[in-house]
Amino acid sequence: MKKTLILTLLLSLALSACGNAAPANTTLILATTTSTQDSGLLDLLVPLFEEQSSYTVQTIAVGTGAALKMAEEGNADVLLVHAPAAEIQLMDTGFGKDRFLIMHNDFVIVGPVNDPAAIRSGISAGEALNSIASAQAAFASRGDDSGTHKKERAIWASVDLTPDWEDYIESGQGMGATLIIASEKEAYTMTDRATYLANQENLDLEILVEGDEILLNVYHVMTVNPEKWENANYEGALAFAEFMVSDEIQALIKEFGIDKFGQPLFFPDADKTDADLGL
Repeated sequence: MKKTLILTLLLSLALSACGNAAPANTTLILATTTSTQDSGLLDLLVPLFEEQSSYTVQTIAVGTGAALKMAEEGNADVLLVHAPAAEIQLMDTGFGKDRFLIMHNDFVIVGPVNDPAAIRSGISAGEALNSIASAQAAFASRGDDSGTHKKERAIWASVDLTPDWEDYIESGQGMGATLIIASEKEAYTMTDRATYLANQENLDLEILVEGDEILLNVYHVMTVNPEKWENANYEGALAFAEFMVSDEIQALIKEFGIDKFGQPLFFPDADKTDADLGL
């Protein structure tokens, strides 16, 4: 009887050990937009994920276009990005396997206090860019095929304009760096609200245009399809995606930024669908 009990306990311990065994590949490559990095959100979430899981995350903060390219080339396991139309294209070509709605915030147009293009009047984003172009005012664009740059180009297209004047600057850099350039050159730029607020103390820029429906900024997590890239860490990617949509993390996202800025930097959306957000 005693021997049977010992064997039973040993079997139980063995099964428990197997259940908690570390995954074969503990390294997870996360390709994400610079806004999630510059806002400080990933500084909170990535260490928490690593603590709760067996994974070590290598975060590569690039523009969304570059992140999607990394997925196509098999150089990432999971994406956190904000360009819905381009994301759907990746899914349609089979390089993305799962796509989860995570959160949203909004884009804003910021500029110098003296507002040389006179856009501080509640006009739409398209009208604001039209006024900036008409005034030939300085404008700093990311110019990097990021989600922010894609949105900016869509707004230019909506008013049938192609920005090409001398003081239209393409930084080719992330949002934080582009905001600094805009501030130094007394230029306008379009930014996600979170990155602007996180850097506001170091900028001579004000929010001048906000609230237009076209300025909605939606984030999804996407896993890379292991059928396209057999070395993709799909198990880790799915674990990260499930972590991001969990009640615990959605609650953290809801509160992130309130203590410092008096307002949240992101709004959790895991309980919604794309259609709920008008996508």
